[in-house]
Amino acid sequence: MRTFSAVIERCADTGLLVGYVPGFPGAHSQAETLEELQVNLREVIAMLLEDGEPAMESDFVGLQQIVLPA
Repeated sequence: MRTFSAVIERCADTGLLVGYVPGFPGAHSQAETLEELQVNLREVIAMLLEDGEPAMESDFVGLQQIVLPA
């Protein structure tokens, strides 16, 4: 079992959810719902892994909120 972290954003132009795996070239997709996006990301990651172990460009560390005074 392998686990990949994906960043998910909503595209301001299309309203679609866009997901990508940081540092994993080509591991990105879009969809209307989170469930559909997860299916799409699983499919694209599985397809990319068929070509062998990915050369990760970076390691995902996490997200951090930055708070500024109003």
